[in-house]
Amino acid sequence: MAQDYYKTLGVEKNASKDDIKKAFRKIAHQYHPDKKDGNAEKFKEANEAYTTLSDDKKRAQYDQFGSGGSPFGNQGGGFSGAQGFGDFDFSQFGFGGQGGFAGQDGVEFDLGDILGGIFGGGGRRVRRGANITLDIEISFKDSVFGVDRPVSYTKTSTKKKESFTIKIPPGIENGETLRVTGRGEEAEGGRAGDLYVRIHVPTDKNFRKEGHNLVTSLHIKVTEALLGADKTLQTVDGDLTVKIPEGISSGEVLRVRGKGISYGEGAQRGDLLIQIIITMPKKLSREARMHIEGLKAEGI
Repeated sequence: MAQDYYKTLGVEKNASKDDIKKAFRKIAHQYHPDKKDGNAEKFKEANEAYTTLSDDKKRAQYDQFGSGGSPFGNQGGGFSGAQGFGDFDFSQFGFGGQGGFAGQDGVEFDLGDILGGIFGGGGRRVRRGANITLDIEISFKDSVFGVDRPVSYTKTSTKKKESFTIKIPPGIENGETLRVTGRGEEAEGGRAGDLYVRIHVPTDKNFRKEGHNLVTSLHIKVTEALLGADKTLQTVDGDLTVKIPEGISSGEVLRVRGKGISYGEGAQRGDLLIQIIITMPKKLSREARMHIEGLKAEGI
């Protein structure tokens, strides 16, 4: 049975691009194969769903065929005769990676062109080069703001080294894959395959992501919690002065607006959430104990 991309990502059919991206990030984080409890199959399904639904043209083509997402409906390899073409069996083809069918000679055929030929009467098969997958690592900061990253690789089909700059969008998560059309292997007399760039983002010791927000913690002293203070915090934007209000409790969260993750082509940013942790002294001097006893006597 063909998967329902919307159900795979857990979103409604009218979900916005932002909702689809958020849903994919959540699933990718949960099932990424590099994690101990990851699930490669579920990750692959989610990535396939996201690749389609995040592209307006592909999503429109997918929607017009219903929840099955293709003219095959839920009938697997056989083509339904409802369109007047009888049963056309595509079982002679094996799936050739992310985007096409592979014939017996290992050269991929583009499914869109095959179907276009069927419906248009041409019946042509377009040779298509194989896809290439490339892994690159970016810094946590670059994943927050986005970055233009030079990449290079060698195509097996031509033995030539390819170099270009890929635009990595802000807010990208570890394990997300970017597709660059036509940058894959060449096919004689046909079209080039695609390049899939898998992004790796190392964890940061100070920050974690929650949607468009960045979350961190700030340790303060008891006296700073009681009297308030100005504290300097290192952020992805540089040093930031945080005003600690008097009487703050351990576990409270301070919000600094506009210092989170960039989104919406970088035009908007989420917030920075700072969780306060009050550090208790392990030992007290005699004088400090006397002062605290005095506070105790006052009911503090």
